[in-house]
Amino acid sequence: MDERVRPPESGDERTILSGMLDFLRQTVVHKVSGLTDEQAFARPIGTTELGPASLVKHLTGTERFWFAIDFAAEDIEWPWPDEDPHGGFALDPTDTLADLVAVYQTECVRSRAITAAHPLDAPARGAGMTFNLRYALTHMIEETARHLGHLDLIREATDGQRGQ
Repeated sequence: MDERVRPPESGDERTILSGMLDFLRQTVVHKVSGLTDEQAFARPIGTTELGPASLVKHLTGTERFWFAIDFAAEDIEWPWPDEDPHGGFALDPTDTLADLVAVYQTECVRSRAITAAHPLDAPARGAGMTFNLRYALTHMIEETARHLGHLDLIREATDGQRGQ
């Protein structure tokens, strides 16, 4: 598991925003570390389809969607199936937690490269997009933090582990 690095508490806007998002990304990996595939694919809260693995898969899709597709207008594969165009919580029978985490980390590397290559005021280049990079970073901080809250609850229900 990669070591989590606390986000910077002072610095310019890019340093603070990128540092916070990187800390949250590292925390996603930390939250699922040590789970077996059986635990990661279980849905311990019976009223939801969410589980640790499905949350990692969803966050991988949102990284790709917001940074590579909508912001950078890269011609790459859409992250979600046609029957679930904005969800991405569905798991494939061949998925493993290790593979899902590796793909998530790779997508985060791509997102970091995209954000590092553009000013925060750069407009999105995807068709019909009206946001700038600052908005995309802020949105992904919110998205990742919200789903970390879900991971907190699900991890505790799975094996009792709590904490950051």
